[in-house]
Amino acid sequence: METQTLPAKTIGGYIELQLNPGRIFHPELLPLNTGRNALEYILRVRQYNTIYLPYYTCDVLLEPLHKLNITYHFYKVDEDLDPIIDFEITEKSCLLYTNYYGLKTETVRRLAKTTKNLIVDNAQAFFTKPIQHTDTFYSCRKFFGVPDGAYLYISKNLGISLKQDRSVERCSHLLKSIDLNIEEGYTDYIENNKDLCNREIMKMSALSTRILAGINYEQCALIRQRNYDFLHEHLSSKNLLQLNRAPEEVPMVYPLLLDIAGVKQQLIAKKIFVATYWPNVFDWVETDSFEYFLTNNLIALPIDHRYNADDMMTMVKALNSLL
Repeated sequence: METQTLPAKTIGGYIELQLNPGRIFHPELLPLNTGRNALEYILRVRQYNTIYLPYYTCDVLLEPLHKLNITYHFYKVDEDLDPIIDFEITEKSCLLYTNYYGLKTETVRRLAKTTKNLIVDNAQAFFTKPIQHTDTFYSCRKFFGVPDGAYLYISKNLGISLKQDRSVERCSHLLKSIDLNIEEGYTDYIENNKDLCNREIMKMSALSTRILAGINYEQCALIRQRNYDFLHEHLSSKNLLQLNRAPEEVPMVYPLLLDIAGVKQQLIAKKIFVATYWPNVFDWVETDSFEYFLTNNLIALPIDHRYNADDMMTMVKALNSLL
C-alpha cells in the first residue's frame, strides 16, 4: 500500500498569531470564499439557464450570471418585502429570494413549499438554518470580521476539487480597526472588497476558517436580538417598515424606513455609519418605485455584538433630534 508523506511540522521560529480554538456555526455546509461564488456553484450544479432575482438586491450577484451567460430578469417586492411573482418558473429557471435583514424567514419557509427551483440568499441571515432540499447560501463578512467567507447548502456537488483561497493580503482593514480605528481602515476595506471580485470558486481561506471557529455565536446572536428589540421598542412607531422579529430570528440590522430625506447623511455626520442597501438599485428602477424609496430612505441601524443598550440609546437620541 502506498503511504502518503506529510510535510514535517515546523518546530520553533517566531510565535504566530494566536486565535482561540472552537467550533464553526455551520459545520455541515460547504465553506467557500464568497457568497456570489456560492451562487455560481448552485447555478453550475443545477444548470439553470434563467434566473429571477429582486430589483432590491446587490449588483455583485450579477457577476456569476455574466460569467455563465445566464439570462436574468428582475421582479418587484411588495411593502412587506415579499416577492411579487407574476411570471412562470420553468424547469430550467429559478427564483432567488433574499431573507432581508434576517427578518423574512417565514416568507422563505412559505416559498420553499410553494415555489420550485428556489435559491435562498441568506447573506443577511447568517444564523438562520437552511431548509431541507432548498439551495441556500450565506456570507460571513456581513456578520463577522473576516477577510472572506461564505457557506453553501446544496444536496449535490460539482465533483471537482476546489483550491483554498488565501486572505493574507485582504486583512489590512481588520488589523487597522484594532490598531487604529474603523475610519482609518475604511479605504482598505473598499479595496479588499474589490479584490474579491471575479475570483474563481474556492474554499474559504484558512484564516477566515480559524477566526470563525473562535467566535461565541450564542453571545453574538443574543446581543443582536437584544439590540434589535431595544430599537424596535423605541422606533417602531416611526418605522414605515413593519417587520416583526420571530423569536428565533437574529437580524443583521434594524431597518428603519422613514419618509424623510437626508437622515442617513445627518447620522453619518454624527459618526453613526449606516450603509445603503443597495446604491445600484437607483440605476435599475424608476424613481417612483417602492425599491427606489427603500434604497433612498431605509436606515440600516447597526445592532451587532460590538454594541450595547447605551449605544442603541445614542442612536435613538440622535434620530429623535432629527425627526
